[in-house]
Amino acid sequence: MSKPAPDLNLRKRCFDPVVDERTRLLILGSLPGEKSLALQQYYGHPQNKFWQLMSDVIDEKMTPLVYAERLATLLRHGIGLWDVVAEAHRAGSLDSNIRNRDDNDLLDLLTRYPGITAIAFNGGTAGKLGLKALGQHATRYRILQLPSSSPAYTVPYAEKLRQWQVLRGD
Repeated sequence: MSKPAPDLNLRKRCFDPVVDERTRLLILGSLPGEKSLALQQYYGHPQNKFWQLMSDVIDEKMTPLVYAERLATLLRHGIGLWDVVAEAHRAGSLDSNIRNRDDNDLLDLLTRYPGITAIAFNGGTAGKLGLKALGQHATRYRILQLPSSSPAYTVPYAEKLRQWQVLRGD
C-alpha cells in the first residue's frame, strides 16, 4: 500500500516561545519537524541531538527528564527556545522544503525580554532567516551560529558538541 502524498496546503506552525525574565540566551531553530509537531515538543525527534547537546553543555542530564522538566531546566540556566519561522507550508521536515513562510516577530520578543544578550541559531536556515529578521538590531547581541542538531545534518556528534560548547560562556 502506498503512502499518501503530503498535504502541501497544510501550514505548519511553530510552538510558543519558552522564555522568562531570567533568559539571557535565546536558541532559535527554523520550524519544528514532523515528529516534533506530532509530539508538540521542541526537538521531539529521538534522533535529534538537541537535548543531548544541551545536557553536555550545561552539565545536567536532561534526556531522562519529562519534557516540561527539560524546559524548566533550560529556563533555570537562563536559556530560552523559539523558532524563526512562525508558520509555513512544508512537505516533510527539511528546511529546504519551507515555502510561503511567515516569520516570528523576534524584535518584539527581544524587546519584551531585555535580559537576552545572546542569540544562538540552531542550523544554517535558522541563522540565515534569523539574521535577516534581526537586521541592524543583530549588532546588539552576541550571535552564535551552531551546526544543526538535526539528524539530517550528518556531522559526528563530537564535532557538533565541540561547536555547541561555545554556549558555555553565555
